[in-house]
Amino acid sequence: MNGETAPHSLWSDDALWAASTINFPILFLDGNRVVHDANPAAHALARRLAPDGGPDTLVAMVSDDDWATAIRQGHWQGVVRPASAPPLALEIHCGHASDSAHCIMVVLDISERGERKRQYEELQRTVDRLASTQEQLLQSEKMASIGQLAAGVAHEINNPIGYVGSNLGTLQDYATALLALVEKYHEALFSEDPAGHREDLLQARQRLDIDYIVGDLPNLLKESREGIERVTKIVQDLKDFSRVGRDQKMQPADLLQGLDSTLNIVWNDLKYKVRLEKHYGSLPPVECLASEINQVFLNLLLNAGQAIEQRGTIELASGCDDNEAWISITDSGCGIPPEAMPHLFDPFFTTKPIGRGTGLGLAISYGIVAKHHGRIDVSSRVGQGSTFRVVLPIRQPRNEAPAA
Repeated sequence: MNGETAPHSLWSDDALWAASTINFPILFLDGNRVVHDANPAAHALARRLAPDGGPDTLVAMVSDDDWATAIRQGHWQGVVRPASAPPLALEIHCGHASDSAHCIMVVLDISERGERKRQYEELQRTVDRLASTQEQLLQSEKMASIGQLAAGVAHEINNPIGYVGSNLGTLQDYATALLALVEKYHEALFSEDPAGHREDLLQARQRLDIDYIVGDLPNLLKESREGIERVTKIVQDLKDFSRVGRDQKMQPADLLQGLDSTLNIVWNDLKYKVRLEKHYGSLPPVECLASEINQVFLNLLLNAGQAIEQRGTIELASGCDDNEAWISITDSGCGIPPEAMPHLFDPFFTTKPIGRGTGLGLAISYGIVAKHHGRIDVSSRVGQGSTFRVVLPIRQPRNEAPAA
């Protein structure tokens, strides 16, 4: 082998120019391993391996047997490990023109592949950490919302518990009176003259006010049962709302039931200043993560309530077409300034006073709806109110994973 340069007759100027634009080493050789040309990347690598070396330094890394295999089979590839240098992958492709062979040798730095793999793995770990952080942030915001409503929820629970407790005290008095009357009937029944006790029994019945008890007792029991069901409903709504959704799969859900369930949690925060209007259109089951969509409803309901300073109206509406279902929440509050609209879903952006908002509610809601391949449409006029419309596909796309 020698390092003299031979004519370029086997390769066109276009081929040589194309090789010069590629950032990994390419060498043009003949059948005798004479280098006819090499691109700048090949010269640079040769100088890295041997300061005074040329492209023939790279050819010298190929053994005679491997070169013979390349000539005979038209192709050879392998890995060489130069001293004090990262391993290199070599590929040789040979062809024949007239009676002479012409070959192209490609050199790749395997260490760069390893570095790219390491970078990819690190990126994947980062994505996993971000996904975990996003889930924790979502759950944290959900629990923060419940914490914000804790006093109201406690009040909503204490009300029915209070009158159920009072009713139980009244029921105890009723039971005492009824048992006393039963005892009177027992004495009369087993006396020598049962008919002679008739007047005493009528007087006891009147004294114990049995007619009133008989009339009031069914209402007392009904009211107590409704109170217990009210507490059960609130507790169940809290349980459903706070459930972590990591291992949940999207399933058909009743959006209106979820909206009413969420309204049940937030109602104590709204009922003293809000007149509620419902204009529900029938909806089919919508494929979603119900607990996450309920989080969106909660954030929007809270925002609607906070936008109303004194007294106002919140209007809930729903509808659908062949492919999408929507829920809208309209308030008669202060509205959103035009300059704030572009930043509405930015994390930590808020127009509320300090202490009244984290700036995460709408950002998280936007992320949840985007994950469901939906959107949130917003319209607002300062001084007149705002409408947030959550639009979701009835069925999730099957040919792609949920959006990140």
